[in-house]
Amino acid sequence: MKYLSIPIAICLCLTASAQKDSLAVDTAATQQDAVYQRPFIAVGNTATAVGGYIEGNTNYFAEDGISEGFSMELRRFNVFLYSAINQRIQLISELEFEHGTEEIALETALLDFEVNPSLNFRGGILLPQIGLFNANHDAPRWEMIDRPLSSTLIIPSTLSEVGFGAYGKFFPGNFILSYDFYVVNGLQEDIILNEENRTFIPAGKREEMFGEDNNGVPMFNSRVAVVTRIAEAGISYYGGVYNRFQLDGEEVEPRRKLTMLALDVSSQLGKATVQGEFVSASIDVPADINDLFGSRQWGGFVEVIYPFLQTKIHSWENATFNVVIRGEAVDFNAGTFSLTDTRIGDEIKAIGGGISFRPGTNAVIKANYRYHWITDHLNNPAARLAGFQFGIASYF
Repeated sequence: MKYLSIPIAICLCLTASAQKDSLAVDTAATQQDAVYQRPFIAVGNTATAVGGYIEGNTNYFAEDGISEGFSMELRRFNVFLYSAINQRIQLISELEFEHGTEEIALETALLDFEVNPSLNFRGGILLPQIGLFNANHDAPRWEMIDRPLSSTLIIPSTLSEVGFGAYGKFFPGNFILSYDFYVVNGLQEDIILNEENRTFIPAGKREEMFGEDNNGVPMFNSRVAVVTRIAEAGISYYGGVYNRFQLDGEEVEPRRKLTMLALDVSSQLGKATVQGEFVSASIDVPADINDLFGSRQWGGFVEVIYPFLQTKIHSWENATFNVVIRGEAVDFNAGTFSLTDTRIGDEIKAIGGGISFRPGTNAVIKANYRYHWITDHLNNPAARLAGFQFGIASYF
């Protein structure tokens, strides 16, 4: 945690400074609008448009000198559908095909009702605003192939939820104040009853979430962000009761709560983009398994992207080469053993980087290298995982 707190604090200071010097704000360039900031193609003369993205990559990794060799995958093929039902009602949806047809999911299907810019109502299958990544996860927007560890192993991105709520923006001066608030069915009890044999929040995602709440008590998500001309900083919350505590109307076990708090920052500093998130999770678990199933988890990442060459190549007027570096960590059990009071392991630290080529804003070719230190539950010497990846991603 201490290694991530310093760079994130620097980002926050830069954000605060940017607020003082800001003269103008791009009202569309906020994370809140990410679901709409995609290329679409109109269908004839209708109010409907379609789009999507494709993502594929290669992998070559070795753990402690042992490798399963080279492999290729088409990770995702996603299709968007948008329709302006009338001037103040919009529909947007996203159908995802993951690893070919191994997983097919309706990732987004929502209706937005606009009252004015400061008040909009939303309902359907939505993407909760938690951290930097979940609602802004499209592969063509990122220079690294693998998604951040904190965004996938603590925050269970991509997290889609059935729910409803409100969002909007205020313009009090030379900055934007945005908010989101949603009520959702929420994650389920597999958070601790899972094949990972640890507290693992992503295991709480179940297909049943889209049909009903497992315990009749909704979870809540909210995010508030400040946006200036060169930076956005947000704080978000996601939580509620996750276990099935009733049987035939009688309480059979205590209500167990999940709470996630996340801080995210994205800043444009000259040519460089600096972005990161930090998330802390608190999970109620039975006291007798607290050593194995962690009640506190945290994770975070900091990423810097710098465009080192922009030139014309063939018909590509603004072809760009970027260099990217990311440092990240997650701790699945941020506690101590009850008998020895020594620190519990079960954590991952990683560093990665690479070069990307963008012939335009909507397509990217990526070459990445990653190195992980993986510490087991008993804090034995860390296993080391390293590898190369080459990938492509493009909107269409």
